[in-house]
Amino acid sequence: MPDSEPRPAPGVLLLAHPMLSDPNFRRAVVLLCEHTDEGSFGLILNKPLALELGEVVEDLSSSVQVSLGGPVQPNTLHYLHRHRDVLSDSVKVTADVAWGGDFDLVKALVLSEEASPESLRFFLGYSGWSAGQLEEEIEEGGWILTGLDDPELSFPDDPERLWRIVLRRMGGEYAYLANFPDDPRMN
Repeated sequence: MPDSEPRPAPGVLLLAHPMLSDPNFRRAVVLLCEHTDEGSFGLILNKPLALELGEVVEDLSSSVQVSLGGPVQPNTLHYLHRHRDVLSDSVKVTADVAWGGDFDLVKALVLSEEASPESLRFFLGYSGWSAGQLEEEIEEGGWILTGLDDPELSFPDDPERLWRIVLRRMGGEYAYLANFPDDPRMN
């Protein structure tokens, strides 16, 4: 990997290469939230589920949509937000985006309707890699890395188009990949 390309770190987006064969990550855009010598943690930004938060959290009546964060521990709930002022115990991912924090405060934000889809997103499961695994997958060409140049990408209006949008923004050869057919045999 050339020095000019981003390296795995919090705030980096991992875009699944069009030829990545793992169905869990087909055309996925993963926001890397944590990357250490022990492993990596991220959330898929573009896999909305047909679930509302009220269906996942028993005592919370809310129609906020839930997305798939990844295939690891799909029964766990994670969240990205822009409320570090309220959720000071959260983990900073970028200057504008944080992960986790006191869930009672999150529930209060949801119930008071202070949080919007543009400032708070929920995910079931997460994407995880053991020590060295992500670097190996990148070296093998499974992932395209780019910096999170726009915090709005973590809170997209149209998550299902996000993979193509980010590749087009990257320009050059990546813009061509954005048009890669879902099934190259049908081209």
